[in-house]
Parts: sequence; C-alpha cells; structure tokens
Amino acid sequence: MKRVKEILGGLWKIYVLIWFLALLLLLYPFYLIFCLNERHFSKGFNLLVTHTRILMFFTGIFMQVKNKHYIKKGQAYVITPNHSSYLDVVILYQTFPQYFVFMGKKSLATIPVFNVFFKKMNITVDRRSNMDGKRAVDRCGLELEKGHSVVMFPEGTISANVPEMLKFKNGAFKLAIEKQVPVIPITFFTNHKRLEMAGLFAGKAGPGISKAVIHEPIPTKGMTEEDLVPLRDKVYNIINNELLAYERK
Repeated sequence: MKRVKEILGGLWKIYVLIWFLALLLLLYPFYLIFCLNERHFSKGFNLLVTHTRILMFFTGIFMQVKNKHYIKKGQAYVITPNHSSYLDVVILYQTFPQYFVFMGKKSLATIPVFNVFFKKMNITVDRRSNMDGKRAVDRCGLELEKGHSVVMFPEGTISANVPEMLKFKNGAFKLAIEKQVPVIPITFFTNHKRLEMAGLFAGKAGPGISKAVIHEPIPTKGMTEEDLVPLRDKVYNIINNELLAYERK
C-alpha cells in the first residue's frame, strides 16, 4: 500500500510540475517586466500571489491560516518560518499578504526561467562565502529600511527528519535586532506531507490542506547583540512547541 501511495504521489508531483511550468511560461513575459525593474516589484509580487493561488487551486492544495490579524499594514518584519518542503515558498505567498523579499540559496539563480525571481527582486546567498553572506544581509537591511518585510528560513535548509527542525542560525535574528524590526514566526504543519523531499516516486506527496499559523510578532526595539541568542531560541521554541503539539493530536 505504501508503494502504491508513493507511485500516486510521484504522478501528482509530475502533474504539479506541469502546471507550475505552464503557468510560469505563460506569465514569463510579465515577470521579465515586473521583476527586473524596481519600480514594478510590487506588481511582480502581486502576480506571484495570483500565480501561486492558481497553481494551488488546480493541484488541489488549500490553505488554512490562523492569526493573519497579527500582520500590520505598513510594518516591516523579519519573517522566520520553519522549512519543511519546497512547497513552503509557494505557500508563503498565500500566507503573508504584504509585499516581502525572499532570501534563498544561490543555486536558485541558476535555474533557467525560474531565475527571473532572483536576478533583482529577491535575494540569493552563497552560504559558503562570508563575503556573499554579508552582501545578502546588507541587501536585506536595505529592504527593511524601505519598509519591506524579509523572509529568512532560520534553519537554512530542509531537515532530513521533518517535521523535526534543524538548529536555527543567527542571521535572521541579528538582522532584526540591528534594524530594530519585529520578528514574526510562522509554523507550517503539513507542507512536508503535501510534498516531501524525497525521490520522484518516494516519500509523501499529494493534494490536501496546507496548515499554517502566524505567531504574534516579537518586538526587538531596545534589544542588543546580547539578546540575539535568547531571541533565536525563543522563536525556535515557539515554532517547535506548535509542531510537537500538532504531532501529538
């Protein structure tokens, strides 16, 4: 039975990929205009919101998000979700309604067509290079100064044992303290069940509900570097406790 589910999941992955590529190619001319000129970044973001909503509809993924009322219009945040699936990126555009900039690994900028999102609008980072890391963080800082939220996965990558999380890195919390902007944790509960990081015909995959909760923003005004580790650990515990409680249900 497990093998049958994996085969069906693999077919569903192919179906999702076809829809993703078809929509991306259809909208690509607009992305070229919107994502390569800063004046039109907000239009590029809105198009991504529409794009991901259509993709989710036709692939049978539906959102269940709690606490959107915590997001205040015009407030910039450092957004720190747990990272359990490649689906997290798609879901973010349906979870957080205000414009944000996403920071991802440098390899995303090498994928043909898809790299249009990471040429100018979003931010890439080579985690093996301290210099490139500083460049990426500086760019994140500039975005926050403009009033734009920044998404940083504090785990840095997807755990091999999801939903168990990896240890959080300091970068997101250091940035939030330096710029004195709130941190807003987000917990994704089921993305790894919708699309598990395994082979094409391996692991869990299939349509269903993507559940998320937006946690109360944590203010950083008045915090200093001495507060970095406690802030990091606080966010980790908030998300981890939610995951543990969900798994116990």
